Amino acid sequence: MRHRRHQHSLLPPGLVIEHIEIGGAEILAVARSRSETSCCPVCGRRSTQIHSRYWRCLADLPAHGRRVRISLEVRRFRCGDSGCRRKIFAEQFEGEITQPFARRTSRLQNIVHHLGLALGGRPGQSLARRLLLPVSKDTLLRAVRSHSFDQHATPQVVGIDDWAWKRGHRYGTIVCDLERRRIIDVLPDREAGTVEAWLSARPEIRVVSRDRGGGYGQAVARACPRRDRSRIAGI
Repeated sequence: MRHRRHQHSLLPPGLVIEHIEIGGAEILAVARSRSETSCCPVCGRRSTQIHSRYWRCLADLPAHGRRVRISLEVRRFRCGDSGCRRKIFAEQFEGEITQPFARRTSRLQNIVHHLGLALGGRPGQSLARRLLLPVSKDTLLRAVRSHSFDQHATPQVVGIDDWAWKRGHRYGTIVCDLERRRIIDVLPDREAGTVEAWLSARPEIRVVSRDRGGGYGQAVARACPRRDRSRIAGI
């Protein structure tokens, strides 16, 4: 069943509905941005030259006992500034619509966050299923964690380990913020001096989790002589 709609109140502000397809258990809304132009994320110049298009699929709030998906048209623009290093860029949507790389609208993500905050993982998942919200217990917990920490906060508990740029030939060091569960830096090698210099430049780090390799242990001992030293995680 296919319907033409000109109203935009069904969707987040800033979107226009092209058409709606209503199925037995799902409503599919095909939509696009109301704006005819977009700004280059590098130079800030506004462009009207469309290079190509692709589609993003976003989950939205359920309606009339059905799940709702938005098939969102995303345009790629050409940057008109000849000196800009970004020749082609994808349009960015307002935060009220969705976040970059997200699979849900911002208003659905807000509901997911509050549901996880109130009920936690498994109970939240059970209620979400009844509310026709397609989220797992892990998704609920990730939503809570993502709001719990300031993304720009200084890391205080980090984990370091080596990894292979090319197995058997070249290795580097990966540094993770263990409180926020995200990568914060990749060092070019796994030498103790490189790790020591990195830690010495960040005196706010209190705890370092590492493997049992002696090189990292020496780096932590020299860089953090008066801090909590390291919690050794056997790997």
